[in-house]
Amino acid sequence: MIHPLKITGTLADETRYHIYEYLLQQKKAFTVQAIADQFGIHPNVARLHLTKLSEINLITADFVKSGKGGRPGREYKATEQGIELSFPRKDESRLITWAVQLIEKLGSEAIETAKQISYEDGRKQMREAIQSYKATSLDFNDKIQLLTSSASLIGYIPQISETTEGKSIQFSIYHCPFNNHLDTDNEIICLLHESFLKGQVDALFQQNEFVQFESMIHDCINCEYKIELKKEFF
Repeated sequence: MIHPLKITGTLADETRYHIYEYLLQQKKAFTVQAIADQFGIHPNVARLHLTKLSEINLITADFVKSGKGGRPGREYKATEQGIELSFPRKDESRLITWAVQLIEKLGSEAIETAKQISYEDGRKQMREAIQSYKATSLDFNDKIQLLTSSASLIGYIPQISETTEGKSIQFSIYHCPFNNHLDTDNEIICLLHESFLKGQVDALFQQNEFVQFESMIHDCINCEYKIELKKEFF
């Protein structure tokens, strides 16, 4: 088990943190040179950051043949599982499994109740974020910033476009916080997570249409959501 202080110390470096965030977003392997070019740093510096991240198992480092002869080079990619910090070690994943199995056994009424609980939790979390925001009143860009920063390593990468009726916001979740449970309890987990996100969105925008159109559990690369807003409500 990697000591939590080693993990937090590794991610304390701002450039290293942004490299890890970039690898999470892209979900593909990169060479040292590619990372150096992306962040405008020397390859030796890029290699140091990547080595530090691989030491705490946030990324993998695999040798890949180039097809041009010579020694194989390393390519780096974010791991699927990520890491958890715990002081002391906890086993919350088992508790989640129990809770999900209980919901499943109790049937559709329990699922709807759990969705409502997760929805209210999302609204509460976002309302607390709004209250702590520095601005006295929130404009559209402030709301997008709150939506984005609420889970920087999970998602959100908003793409905003104009529509005839207002604005459309599309965002991706590229690192599911419940990834460890998707193999067995994916349907219920995804319903609860979607309800939580809907609660966050409703706390920011009074009237909206919130739709998921891609999902990791259906073999998509990311979970993709779209928020449709009418002009009079943002």
